[in-house]
Amino acid sequence: MTWRYEPAADLDQSLAERLRRFPREPDLTVYAVRSAAALLLRGWLRLFHRLRITGRENLPKEGSFVIVCNHTSHLDTLCVLAAMPLPKLHRVFPAAAQDYFFISAPRLAIAAIVVNALPFGRQKHIRQSLELCRSLLANPGNVLVLFPEGTRTSTGALGEFKPGIGSLVAGTDLPVVPCHLRGGFEAWPRGKWFPRPRKLHLRIGKPRSYAALPNDKESAKRISADLREAVAALGMD
Repeated sequence: MTWRYEPAADLDQSLAERLRRFPREPDLTVYAVRSAAALLLRGWLRLFHRLRITGRENLPKEGSFVIVCNHTSHLDTLCVLAAMPLPKLHRVFPAAAQDYFFISAPRLAIAAIVVNALPFGRQKHIRQSLELCRSLLANPGNVLVLFPEGTRTSTGALGEFKPGIGSLVAGTDLPVVPCHLRGGFEAWPRGKWFPRPRKLHLRIGKPRSYAALPNDKESAKRISADLREAVAALGMD
């Protein structure tokens, strides 16, 4: 038997460079830190925020899929990740603003190591970011977490969804799972440094598919509006 050794492509890069690149190379140390952080964060969310999650049975068991959720605070991502099985954690990729989370070292460490975030360009390189999402979802078993409002709410109200989510899933058989987090804005509103002990409730809806729609601008708008309605409906009950 012939053995072939190929070092990781980022072996000669600094830690910051390795964390900024995407897709990132597998790293057992990063995986261990992420898993330990996930356990601590889940305990904190359950005790401090009394997090309740309903609808886990709606998450697809196989294949790649997309999760969309309202964006009330930095707690949104942590709550969605808490709904995922621990063994799948390293294949769940929340999209995070490249111009916010991938600049300073502390935010970069949280985004890449703890959250496993995908850098997404909100102002520039939007098409490139969507292509990165498509290539990620083409690998069976990956999960992409999107917040289609594009930024955290400043009032607590649900904003309009950007059409990017529609152009990503139109004409594909990718399941899209709507979610709604209640209490996030009250617990950690935008502009506050620290969260407050408020109850959180994450509701997970049934997956939707948009394979029958053509991939054009009208479909993108129609899908984004439909998903917004689905997320809003989860928050009304």
